Amino acid sequence: MEKHIYETGLIGNCAYLAHVHKNTNIVWMCWPRFDSDFIFGGLLDTKKGGEFSILPADEYTSKQYYLENTNVLCTEITCSNGRYRIIDFAPRFYQFDRYFKPLMLIRKVELLDGNPRIKVKCRPVGNYGERNLDIIPGSNHIKYVGYEEKMRLTSNIPVSYLLEGHYFVLNETKYLLLSYGDVFDAPLISTAEHFLTETIHYWRLWIKHSTIASFHQPHVIRSALTLKIHQYEDTGAIIAASTTSLPESDKCGRNWDYRYCWLRDTYYVISALNHIGHFEEMEKYFSYVNDISVSEGFRYQPLYSITGQRNLQEKTVNLEGYLGNQPVRIGNQASEHIQNDIYGQVMISLLPLYVDYRYVYRERNDSDKWIAYVLDKIERTIDEKDAGIWEFRNIANVHCYSNLFQWAGCAAAAKMARTIGNATLEENALTLQRKAASHIESCYDPVRRVYTNATGSKYLDASTLQLIMMHYLDPASDRAKDHLKALEAELKTPKGLFYRYLHEDDFGKPQTTFLICAFWYVEALAAVGRIDDAVREFENLLQYANHLLLFSEDIDEATGSQWGNFPQTYSHVGLMNAAYRIATKLDRPLFV
Repeated sequence: MEKHIYETGLIGNCAYLAHVHKNTNIVWMCWPRFDSDFIFGGLLDTKKGGEFSILPADEYTSKQYYLENTNVLCTEITCSNGRYRIIDFAPRFYQFDRYFKPLMLIRKVELLDGNPRIKVKCRPVGNYGERNLDIIPGSNHIKYVGYEEKMRLTSNIPVSYLLEGHYFVLNETKYLLLSYGDVFDAPLISTAEHFLTETIHYWRLWIKHSTIASFHQPHVIRSALTLKIHQYEDTGAIIAASTTSLPESDKCGRNWDYRYCWLRDTYYVISALNHIGHFEEMEKYFSYVNDISVSEGFRYQPLYSITGQRNLQEKTVNLEGYLGNQPVRIGNQASEHIQNDIYGQVMISLLPLYVDYRYVYRERNDSDKWIAYVLDKIERTIDEKDAGIWEFRNIANVHCYSNLFQWAGCAAAAKMARTIGNATLEENALTLQRKAASHIESCYDPVRRVYTNATGSKYLDASTLQLIMMHYLDPASDRAKDHLKALEAELKTPKGLFYRYLHEDDFGKPQTTFLICAFWYVEALAAVGRIDDAVREFENLLQYANHLLLFSEDIDEATGSQWGNFPQTYSHVGLMNAAYRIATKLDRPLFV
């Protein structure tokens, strides 16, 4: 099978996200929210998914790149008659004491050379491709009616050319502004140029205010920018990916909707944001997690919608699927699973509020109550079997990883209790921490000198790499080093990738490696002092990005193909955390 790479770039403004293919088409864009119906969905159905393309009349070549240190994407098209560039962006900048982030896609088409003849097609759809919208032409715009709200395409291209799909010679800069809801009635060209200038300035300033070490800065910068636009700013939620149903491997059936926020990834996301010094994003995410925490009863779900909604009922829709991969799923049944590491994750996520003096924890008047509230959830679930981090649908165990995060959550609770001076709460936390440790130790195999994935299990799992990074195991100890060697011997591939596990699950054996596990492996190498190995393995993983340094969830070991939802936020988080750990070990000055 040939190597498969996602040939799209991502733009966004923390209100929506859009995928721009190298062929100029907007192949995925959901409005008005990250998890809404798509208006362009060619990624999942080339016939029913609508289209927004800007193509020449003859054969062409294409290249894509981001304007440096921004989420502004450029697609250059070269054809026999000339060359042009499309600048795609979602406006985002600060004005009137708040962030301006409209549901607006702007496409600037500028001539670079010659006299190319181009055609613009704009055909948004509704109801997951089942509904073609009504088209109402205006003097300098087109209205699309039949979606939740009206959409409007404003342009200095003749409306008749847009309606009829007419080719025309590009001899001056053209603008296409697609807006949702509110009528756009400002001057087109000056507004688009102003928004572009301000958006470029916003992103470059955001990066300047980031703390990023010199170790592979371009990759960390791109990962940070990617993580940022996956945060739904209105609530602070950070989603796993902007897409649904991109399969983990071809025809595997593992096609999931990732447009939601997984609490189980809280620790990694918070760590990544903390490493680059972006406290505003951290605080927004804290608020989102805290709102869920205090509104829930006994049990948390593994994942929630971007507004904290629980009901994520999974259904299938009638689409051809990515490269013919079905089913196409909307919603995620994993929201119904029992996943007990999340209580520790929630506890850890709030720890910086109490131990980092840049936050003023004394302003919180409910600290004792809140810590006790989450600690009670740990106590009530600490002996339970669960679905584990990988969300097995029909398999339950006392998982090492789940108890590790309960152990870490209790350690965080004890630290917070000491900070606020509550000795009783501290002792309760330490008692539970010892109980979690006993469950973890029940997973230890003294013959193989490795921790297995669950009590009574013989299987190994990459998630137990976190025993080292979370300092349950002293990274300098022989037990940590032996555990790492056993995991790499079984789960590492000859090309430096890492499987989550190799035993059968509900869908058989996994066919692809999981990229974040490879970055965990890099972190573990650095933690135990194998820094040269960590650098080598990290640099080897960089080849698995696409042309824009964007990473998928899964990689095929044989071909190096990208699979899974894309770009995967947590792969980028894994890269950021691995790079940070290596950089701190190397302690390189910026000029090296």
